[in-house]
Amino acid sequence: MKRMKSVSFIITLMTILTVMLSACGSNNNASSVPGTSSPSADASSSSSPNANLTGTLKVQVIGDFSVEDKTDPKTGVTSKGLHVVKEEFEKQFPGTKVEFITMGWDDYNEKTQTMLQSNAADVYQVPGIAKFAEQDLLEPLQSYIDRDKFDLDQYLTGQIDGWKAMGSKDQNPEIYGLPFIGDARLIVYDKQLFDDWGVEYLSEAPTPEELMEKAKKMTGKNPKTGEQNFGITYKAGDAADSVMNINESKGGQWGTGFLWQDMKIDFNSQTMVDSLNWLVEATKYAPTGVLAGQGSENFLTAKNNIAIALRMPPGFVNDIAVTGTQDRFHAALLFKNPTQGMGGMFAGSPFAIGNTSKNKDLAWEWLKFSGGEFFQKYMWESQRNQSMPVIKSAANWDEVKAIPQMSVILQQMSQLWTPRYPYRSGQPRYILSENVEKALLNKATAKEALDKAQKDSTDWISSQ
Repeated sequence: MKRMKSVSFIITLMTILTVMLSACGSNNNASSVPGTSSPSADASSSSSPNANLTGTLKVQVIGDFSVEDKTDPKTGVTSKGLHVVKEEFEKQFPGTKVEFITMGWDDYNEKTQTMLQSNAADVYQVPGIAKFAEQDLLEPLQSYIDRDKFDLDQYLTGQIDGWKAMGSKDQNPEIYGLPFIGDARLIVYDKQLFDDWGVEYLSEAPTPEELMEKAKKMTGKNPKTGEQNFGITYKAGDAADSVMNINESKGGQWGTGFLWQDMKIDFNSQTMVDSLNWLVEATKYAPTGVLAGQGSENFLTAKNNIAIALRMPPGFVNDIAVTGTQDRFHAALLFKNPTQGMGGMFAGSPFAIGNTSKNKDLAWEWLKFSGGEFFQKYMWESQRNQSMPVIKSAANWDEVKAIPQMSVILQQMSQLWTPRYPYRSGQPRYILSENVEKALLNKATAKEALDKAQKDSTDWISSQ
């Protein structure tokens, strides 16, 4: 009887030790995944219902990406290639293999369309997400979000809504992609020129009236240097988007609807006419070659002679780091709708899953992984010229806090107009741009130009 009790005790002890060892093993696995200890950590972890997935995942990316490390010929700085995130994902999901398909920006929508139709990849970078969702080429994500209780609140305000789109059967915009590249446009100004002219710096959220007043004051011979200064500049190709943003500040909007068959544009409203006239007036205080893309070559350098630039991409923080003018140039927010508190065209890129992918669960893990700390820090460190962080926790990164302009950039990204301008992906944007340019070149009045843009765009939408 005593021997039976001893055997029973040994068996029980071995069982307890086995359970304890298993628990220790589980804890070790969990802690090996970067960032799992914080709420904004990489979503892919050992607790994921898909943690045991295996197979090959094909990921398409667009832009200046390279799988291997590369050195910038201008700065001599070497940036890490995509192999960094590939290795990390494969470590988190043993038995998986990531293959990248890289492409440039030329004809990217057409190339992506072909890839989606031929099931060439599982995950796609789709800045033109609305175009593909309406053809039912993308996988809707809400069921995956619900299943994993995936926390969308880790993203900056508006970043999820900004990429919503509509499939052919959807009644409202739905989630078809998760953001991984952040982008925005900002008003950037030269504090040294403001000081030279004795003009107060721009407000954090200036109005068009403030910009016009200050641009006028700083056009002419610089009172300290005697050099010719200009009050304002802008990129000619972005002129229509500037007009649209000014229009927002006056309470206007581009139109209504999302799918082409439901869309009604409002290009020739009185607020749009007033906004185009504002830009026509502002052009008087810009370099003479502004519409040909000339005269602003020295902006962001020590030789700069322009006080204010409209709609600068956030990558300007890298330019001023190279030129050593970090303390000279600062950023202000785009104009915003006075009642909505938002303004500016939504930009960046999301990842989406092709609806014919055979690896949808693994692709979903990649989408979650792309919004985690590891992936977002990689993008910030290696792709800073084309990517801003899309997650809230980035504001606490030491390297972000070290750049004063970043607080404005992240704030701007959180107040872009969402859902995104649907017209951005199609012909109406080009029609509007063409006619805005005619007014800026004095080939038509603002009213004539916008009436033409309204008619031609309405006709085009009707033909879809």
